[in-house]
This record gives sequence, C-alpha cells and structure tokens, in this order.
Amino acid sequence: MTSGAAQFIEVGSGAAKRPIAVRARSGGSPGLFWLGGFKSDMAGTKALALDAWAAERGRACVRFDYSGHGMSGGEFTDGTIGRWLEEGLAVFDAFCEGPQVVVGSSMGGWIALLLARAIARQASSRATLAGLVLIAPAPDFTEELMWKAFPPEVRHAIETDGAWLRPSDYGDPYPITRKLIEEGRNHLLLGGSISTGCPVRILQGAQDADVPWRHAFALTERLPSDDVVLTMIRDGDHRMSRPQDIARILAAVAEF
Repeated sequence: MTSGAAQFIEVGSGAAKRPIAVRARSGGSPGLFWLGGFKSDMAGTKALALDAWAAERGRACVRFDYSGHGMSGGEFTDGTIGRWLEEGLAVFDAFCEGPQVVVGSSMGGWIALLLARAIARQASSRATLAGLVLIAPAPDFTEELMWKAFPPEVRHAIETDGAWLRPSDYGDPYPITRKLIEEGRNHLLLGGSISTGCPVRILQGAQDADVPWRHAFALTERLPSDDVVLTMIRDGDHRMSRPQDIARILAAVAEF
C-alpha cells in the first residue's frame, strides 16, 4: 500500500523530452489524482495530507511534479500550461485505472478542468472521472490574474526581455515568461461554458490575495451542466493548508 520511491516517466520528444517524477500508491477506487499549483510540488502539505488519507482508507493515490518543479526534470522557464497539461495527461493515463477524484490546487484547478475536457475527448481510457475537487482554482490566471493586472512597465519587460522576476510571498522571486503568458491563451476557459462530465466541489478562501473569491464565482457560472458546490471559507487564504482547511478538503474528497 505504500507509495514507495518516486518513479519517473519520460514525457515529450526530442529536445522537449523531460523526466517526470511520480509517486503512485496502489489501492481501491475511486483513486485520487493530485494536481499541484504553480511553483508547488508533490511534497506540499495538501498533497501529503491527501496521500495519508488515501493510505488510511486503502485508496489509490497518484501525485507528481510538473517539469521544472520538485523532483522532475526540465527548466521552470520552459513551463507553460500546455506543457504541464501534457504531463498531467501522461501521468493520468500511465498510472490511473478506474474512477478517479482529481484534486487540483490553484493552477492545478485549471489543469484539472483541461484534463477533464481532454479525457472526455478520448475514445477510451482506463480511467474515468468520479469528481473534481478544486482548491482556490485559477483557470485563465496567466491572462486574468497576471497579464491584465500587470502595469505597463511589467508588460513591457515581459515583451522585450522575455521574462520578469515576480516578487513572491512564498520565497525567492520567480520568472514570469512571455512563453507562459502567450501559450496560456491557447487554454482559456472562462469565455464560455465548461463541461467536466462529473460533479465539482470548489473550496475558496475569502481572504485569498492570489486568486480573488470572485474568480471562483466566475468559474461556477461557467459550469452550468455539472453538479457544483462552492464552499467559501471566510478566513481562508490562498494556501488553504491550516488543519481546518485540510479537513474541509478531505471532506470534499470523501463525498466521492
């Protein structure tokens, strides 16, 4: 039942080939599939809590690091939404079987919605979606929460230098690349209706400084055909890693 040592799979081809680190716990269904946030890895508080919950209940659990994150290869500055989605799909297809609850945090919420759309388009898959649990989901964040919010001088730096170092409350400044912004426009979701084909649970902190609570409301309005429940945590921040936040996340997962 242990997830054991990290396994690696190769994603991409040629110069774009990169090793992706995966920790897969065998067990019953529905399994859990973790999609972390921007600059986060699979050893974060929420990911470990999810894995421990799965272990206690004999449930399967798969988590991985995007390229340029954690134990995976590749450069962070090469990262784009499409590239990280490709990795998520590759890991999902390789390690998941039967019904899955996909848990996506922040950027992982955007990836989860894109993953659901991609799975629906596949002719057949070993794994299906039992539900989505989205934590402070950030669909379209490269455009709505970054590019549109950046002052002219930051936009100019990104366009002319190819990147801008963004200060962070969580550590060293990190680069926002022109590639990330421009490629993200290929994956925007909030301009129309979104269909996931499964129930969706959204948890959002009202005190989130990175993904405003209004963003969660905008997403909810774009999910007209799904069973959607939005839980607003009045004193919750973006990390959603306090014991009471973890308990709410696990309760949402337990619904499935």
